[in-house]
Amino acid sequence: MTEDHVLHTLSEDECWRHLRASSIGRLGVNAGRQPDIFPVNYVLDEDIIVIRTEAGTKLAGAIMGQNVAFEIDAFDSNSHTGWSVVVHGVARESRLLVNVIHDQELPIEPWVGGPKTRHLRVTPLKITGRAIPGPESAIMEEKAEA
Repeated sequence: MTEDHVLHTLSEDECWRHLRASSIGRLGVNAGRQPDIFPVNYVLDEDIIVIRTEAGTKLAGAIMGQNVAFEIDAFDSNSHTGWSVVVHGVARESRLLVNVIHDQELPIEPWVGGPKTRHLRVTPLKITGRAIPGPESAIMEEKAEA
């Protein structure tokens, strides 16, 4: 570790910039008596995180517990640089027909085959982020802006 590697708190604007530039994250839910984390792809619908899913532990845990955590990150293990954004929020399933139709038209491309006919909408309550910039931090910023 060098003097260039100092933990930096990201502003809310920087966090939103990373959220807009990414499409893969992790959804943390309360699945019964224990937490669980699921990799998901997502899209932002204004300031709401929308995840396409299907019935199962992820959906049940998100809507039954309602409070969720959502995380995105990027890192470079060679330069020991990276960033992480964590969103604490409330998850709801789209149920009104107008919302379901709207969500189906969003550009979310599932990586896993099979039906993904249900949508979770995560309303952020708190957004935090941290970064470990270094000599190659410009590379990390370029990835976030892409």
